[in-house]
Amino acid sequence: MDKKFISYLFDKHQQVEGIPTSKTISGWALKIFNLLFPERSKDFFRSEDEVEGEFWNIGDELRSILEATAACKGCGSEEKSKQFVNAIPGLYRVLSTDLESILAGDPAAKSKIEIIRVYPGFFAIFFYRVAHILHKMEIALIPRILTEYAHSRTGIDIHPGAEIGENFYIDHGTGVVIGETTHIGKNVKIYQGVTLGALFVEKYMADTKRHPTVEDNVIIYAGATILGGKTVIGTNSVIGGNVWLTRSVPDNSTVYHKPEIQVINNPA
Repeated sequence: MDKKFISYLFDKHQQVEGIPTSKTISGWALKIFNLLFPERSKDFFRSEDEVEGEFWNIGDELRSILEATAACKGCGSEEKSKQFVNAIPGLYRVLSTDLESILAGDPAAKSKIEIIRVYPGFFAIFFYRVAHILHKMEIALIPRILTEYAHSRTGIDIHPGAEIGENFYIDHGTGVVIGETTHIGKNVKIYQGVTLGALFVEKYMADTKRHPTVEDNVIIYAGATILGGKTVIGTNSVIGGNVWLTRSVPDNSTVYHKPEIQVINNPA
């Protein structure tokens, strides 16, 4: 083996900025999931004080993660950990609307415990909502690690910077992509393979709105692609499967792709 290459890698390893492992960070978030939805873990607490103590343990763990992350040095880890813990009741309220939306909208969903335990859409939405709180607190790196963990588990890629209203429902979910500057209103339902993306990607666009706006009460069916920061999907609209959209549609629209399908009877 080339000694210069070994020396180069050794030096590089010494220069890596400190940050806890992705397993540590995702494990912290899973503790929140298990605390808020005991159907997932069957954790047993003997008193309300123990439950409250678990919340502050979550805050202490977040503080430790922030203090061990070089990119978060000087961000006020103690204050931000308290801020996050105080945001947990609001997090639970919004997640509960997402859960109710899935239960009410999916005829295959038989119970909340089924959704909490096995639905990839709810799993990805949980991680997004935790990451989004941290993103709004201007915490570096950790929000992306959380959403990429969910991405690796579910195939659902939601940037923590996206703005998503309550009663959000992702059905099946594999292949869903929601970009950083996407705005999604309330009561929106998205199926597998949907992309809410940018028309094109250039580095100079980092601080511009590159991804679409989806207003309230919209359904987007499988395989649809909606692109561009100026593209707005109006309230109460339905976007059909495999539609490719780069322009806005007004409220109460139905947009569909009309393929030409031919069926030929082969001779016996």
